Order: sequence, then C-alpha cells, then structure tokens
Amino acid sequence: MSNKKRNLRASFRKNREVRTRDKDFTQRFHQEVVDEDTDPRSERISGRGELTRKRTVAGAEVIEDASGTLILPEIDPCSSVLGRVLRVQGLVSYVSTEDKQILSCATRRLLKTLTTDQRHVIAAGDRVWVRRAGEGEGIIERIEPRHGVLSRTSRGRQHVLVANVDQILIVASAAEPRLKPNLLDRYLVTAERNAIEPVLCINKIDLVDPAALLPITGVYGQLGYRILLTSVVTGQGIARLAEQVRGRESVITGQSGVGKSSLLNLIDPDLNLPVRAVSSESQKGRHTTSTAELIPLAGGGYVVDTPGIRQFQLWDVIPEEVAGFFRELRPYVSSCRFPDCTHTHESHCRVKEAVSTGQIDARRYASYVQIQRGDSV
Repeated sequence: MSNKKRNLRASFRKNREVRTRDKDFTQRFHQEVVDEDTDPRSERISGRGELTRKRTVAGAEVIEDASGTLILPEIDPCSSVLGRVLRVQGLVSYVSTEDKQILSCATRRLLKTLTTDQRHVIAAGDRVWVRRAGEGEGIIERIEPRHGVLSRTSRGRQHVLVANVDQILIVASAAEPRLKPNLLDRYLVTAERNAIEPVLCINKIDLVDPAALLPITGVYGQLGYRILLTSVVTGQGIARLAEQVRGRESVITGQSGVGKSSLLNLIDPDLNLPVRAVSSESQKGRHTTSTAELIPLAGGGYVVDTPGIRQFQLWDVIPEEVAGFFRELRPYVSSCRFPDCTHTHESHCRVKEAVSTGQIDARRYASYVQIQRGDSV
C-alpha cells in the first residue's frame, strides 16, 4: 500500500474520447480546394494524443482496498465535504453530509472513466468527498477506501451491492418462497471472504412446523453461525433482531419475497417501506426494493436494504479458495494425500472421508461441490 502522492499514469476506459470527424472534406474536394501536395496521406494515433487510453492523474494516491486497486485523486478539503452515499439512482447519487444535508450528486468524470472491474463506480454506503455545486447539489470528487464490501459477479464484472458494513443479515423464508440452502452458503462464503459478520435470519416460521427447520438450523448452529427465527405475523424474534442491528452497520439481503422490508418496518415503524405479497402462481417474490438504500435507524446505527436476489455468483473467489471458506472443511483440507486436491473426485481425500463418516454434513458438502464447479444457484 502506498500513500505517497504523485503524478500517476492511469488507464481509462475504451472510447473515453470521441474523435472529431472532418465533416467538410467532401465539400472541399468538390470545390477543388484540396491540396494533394500538403494534405496528409495517412494518420497515425500516438500514445500521447487525445485518443490514448492513458492519462496522467496529478497528485493521486494508489491503495488496495476491499474492492481492488483504488486511485484517490487529490482534492481541495476547503471546498469539499465528507459524506455517505445513501443510494444510487442512475447517474445521481444521494449523499448525506456531515452536517446532515442530503445532496443530489453527479460523479466526477475522472472517476467514471478510470478502468475498473466494477460495474458501477459508486455504491450505497461509500464514504465520499463532495464538492458543492449549487443548492442541494454536488459533485463526488473522491471515494474513500472501502471495507466490508458485499459484491457479486454480474456480466463478468464486480457488482458492489454495498460498502463499509460490519454485519450481513442473510434473510431466508421458511416457505413462500422456499428456502435455498445453497444461496445461504454463497452469502456465507462472501461474508467469510470479506470479513463481515454473518447472521442467518429465517423468516415466516409461522408457515411451517419449527421442527422441520432443525436439519438446517442445527447444522449452521454447530458451525458457530448466529441464527434468528422470526415471524412478521406473530412478532416472534423481532426484538432479538432489533437488538442485533442496534448501533451496527448492517446490510440486509436475500431472495425477493422473504420479508426483508417487512422486518425493517417492524424494527423501526417510522420507515414505512413498501412491501408486496409473494406471487400466488409461481411462489416467487416480487421485486419491491429497486435499489440498495442506506437507512438510519431510530435506535442507532444503520441498515442497507438491498433488492431481492435470485442468483448470487461469487466475485473474486477462485475454485481453489472455496474450501477455505467452509468452516467445517478447513480442518481437513491440509490432510489430503494430494496438495492440489479439489475434494470432489480424488482418492485418499480427508474431506470426502469426513463426509462419509458424518463429520461433515452431506448437504453442505454438495453445496461446496456446486460452488467449487462454478455452477449457478
């Protein structure tokens, strides 16, 4: 990591500059004013012209954060204020400043055109420096280094759902829609990968016999994961959930229709978030929350409500790393006969032996194999 400010030669996205076309060449040709002796026969684009994909960023810092390599342009602290991104809608980011003002902000062109793996430059929860540009408006000049990033792969790029959180509430429903254990495991791998404390919240327990949840809750509980059983109808577990998020920086995520917004409305009735019922035909949730939004809570702290997700493809996790993010597999991976064992088909594999003897849950192992192969949910 380097904090030294310097003139940095940085890569920019393709087609950052649009080449101006010589529109009057044909007209000049027909007017017979083209001088064949002086007009160039060809043109060559050098690495220093307007069309190059590299630019020099003056006074920049380079740092590695939770979302990759970050370039921090120089800013004027006298004309800029520090703020927190509440939500991003299209090209506009809504930022809450330190003096509790909410500014509608555009993003500095330099930030938008730097080459990056990220699908969007700004995410909910980002700490940013904003230069005021009118009444209630501003321009985001710089993004501060991130921690606690929840992201997934989307069209081959990193989709940062939220940044700078220390807790992830993974909400699933006991029924309507059905619980997807493999989706929970993907969230848990991401939480382990990014050092975010995970909490499993199984909602709508009033729709099933609680004993039917023991095979799921028992396995995760033995692994040390915190589990909350909640019901919006009966109010069970709501007080524990409210205590869990009080004073914390949390993100709440899960499938559409599991009741994320309904739970938040019970925790803080002043929020009055919109909710929709699950489709009676497909038993799938309907998208109600359209964008991730940072919501301050009356009891202290904040929570980021995210849109429902039906697929969650891991970002920046290679197959060889997956076993290390499964808590029950970690003690066995170093005892396999082959150092490059994938724990899927090899002989003398300690992980497979532990599965056959019941030391590792067979369902969790099947989930590991699916993630390790790169299969979708």
